[in-house]
Amino acid sequence: MLDKLMAAQQKADEVKKRLDAISVYGEVEGGKIRITATANKVITAIDIDDELHQNAEKEELEELLLTAINKALVQADQVNAAEMQSMAKDMLGGMGGLFGN
Repeated sequence: MLDKLMAAQQKADEVKKRLDAISVYGEVEGGKIRITATANKVITAIDIDDELHQNAEKEELEELLLTAINKALVQADQVNAAEMQSMAKDMLGGMGGLFGN
């Protein structure tokens, strides 16, 4: 049983590494603001169109940034959930012996 738990921890570590390598994006205003994040919800880049940056009011820019960040985080959640579901399915398939099957 300890072997199964250690294998599960190793699998979880592998999934975390995979999620660190997956990029997700949040865009607003037709891509004038683009947020890049990992599927582990780490923001890795913020790109703001120069014209928008110069012409937008502070409050508008802040609101657009929040929207783009939240879109990226929603995508990260979706990818994360899919990876965790896949991991759980793999683990449950391999745990038949744990329950005497």
